[in-house]
Amino acid sequence: MLNKIRQIVKAIWNILRFLKKNYSVAYKSQEVLNIVRTTNNQQPNLNFLNERLLLTGDAVVFNIKTLGYEYARSLREQLTIPSNLSPQKINLQSKACQQMDIESDWFFYWCQEMKIPVLYHRKLWEFCYILQALYEYDLLTPGRKGLGFGCGEEPLPSILANYDIAITATDLDPTASAAQGWIETKQNMSTVEKIFRPELCTKELFIKNVSLKYVDMNAIPTYLEGKYDFCWSACALEHLGSIKNGLLFIENSLKTLVPGGISIQTTEFNYLEEEETIDNNGTVLFRKKDFEQIAKKLTAAGHQVAPLNFNIGSRVLDRFIDLPPYDSKIHELGQEAHLKLLVDRFASTSFGMIIRKAV
Repeated sequence: MLNKIRQIVKAIWNILRFLKKNYSVAYKSQEVLNIVRTTNNQQPNLNFLNERLLLTGDAVVFNIKTLGYEYARSLREQLTIPSNLSPQKINLQSKACQQMDIESDWFFYWCQEMKIPVLYHRKLWEFCYILQALYEYDLLTPGRKGLGFGCGEEPLPSILANYDIAITATDLDPTASAAQGWIETKQNMSTVEKIFRPELCTKELFIKNVSLKYVDMNAIPTYLEGKYDFCWSACALEHLGSIKNGLLFIENSLKTLVPGGISIQTTEFNYLEEEETIDNNGTVLFRKKDFEQIAKKLTAAGHQVAPLNFNIGSRVLDRFIDLPPYDSKIHELGQEAHLKLLVDRFASTSFGMIIRKAV
């Protein structure tokens, strides 16, 4: 099935590249091809490319998204969520986001703890994955110390503070974040109050346990080294400028931990390509071989990496690739089928890694 998906994606991409190459001049010439929807007289501007491809593309995309989102909605309505949920150890691996995770009791439990409805959304999967990893390593106990990288306005600092864990939440300095558009999209933590979730933690526990530091993930300051029982980031390290920088961050994150501490990182996984990917860009996409490379390096240094599992799943929503725009006004927020998606024309999903620092 994976080979068939790969063949279909490549076929579509080859068609688009052919059209771009052969009609790029035509796009610029009103005499050769006019791609506006109406003529000067406000009559339909019909020709083969306009009617069959260019001006119907948006409608095709919205139709595909609607079908996928509606299927996800029907699946959610059929879910049976037990009323007596409790945390459970499942021998969590370093793995890709899958539909079966969303439909599992461990995922239900952490959604319940975060007071978020169960959604087929990879961002929610990342939060649940991180919490599950912390539970598996017995780190959700009072007195622990945790360090979050690129926290933005995520709920994890609040829920971890509720366990009476001391959390240092970090983010890029607001000036640098504004330049990169993170504040505008509410993905930057300009003040510590921004991440307080009163439904997850009392104000008293939050003030006691959560502090804010501005940190460049490409230059982790030495004052953070050797202090924490665990550290995490949720889809932040793909924004460090290159694949090389992202892998180096994973390695350097271990410096902040005490011996035996746990580093949990989620990031982008380009799961259909072995070689071609996005690198040296605002968002980079990691391949299977990139995760294997860093795992091999860390293991050789004496660290333990949870087994790598690159299975992307075989259920319907594992094969549905969401398409931009992702902020569509047509579809209701929270109704997405957003486990796999196109990032710069590459199919991507979330991948989580768990590393235990050498003792």
